[in-house]
Amino acid sequence: MTDKAQLRAALRARRAAFVVQLDAATAARLRAQLADVVMPQLTGAGSVAVYAAHGTEIDPADIAARLQQLGRRLLWPRVNNATDTLSFHACAPQALVPGFRGLSEPPADAPAAIPGVILLPLVGADLAGNRIGQGGGHYDRTLAALRASGHHPQTVGLAWEVQVVDAIAPDAWDQRLDALATPARWMRFSRQ
Repeated sequence: MTDKAQLRAALRARRAAFVVQLDAATAARLRAQLADVVMPQLTGAGSVAVYAAHGTEIDPADIAARLQQLGRRLLWPRVNNATDTLSFHACAPQALVPGFRGLSEPPADAPAAIPGVILLPLVGADLAGNRIGQGGGHYDRTLAALRASGHHPQTVGLAWEVQVVDAIAPDAWDQRLDALATPARWMRFSRQ
């Protein structure tokens, strides 16, 4: 097992141990705090890509609801099996359907768009904007393709505070975050 695989496994276990001890009220309060941290940073954002939380990922549903109330366009990721990349599609949260590996995705007829901001899940992130995802590389390939084609959406990782570590050794293909948000703080990074 590689060091990154070991770190991913340790961070998954840490996240799961944290989430399992949360009661419903505390979990709801932390999700609301996450929205409080993120929303002031999205004042100029037009379309925002969010995700449907899976397992112990922090849920951006409060952020999505607030964005909807402001009339912002919500986009949701869908896995393109042929390229192992993501495309983003506009739809209401209640329109999501089971897709890749049972994850909630937009329906096939939802219109595609390129987001100005992408809120993305993670297993762990460090204080320099390096991120460890689930291991499939979907976001890394997608962000690399978007950036190569001249699109530079702001990328914001969403995490429980226990998912933040001092340092992660990135691989050559890893795409760094522009910012990281937890229920307690907002961290902005340079892509340099």
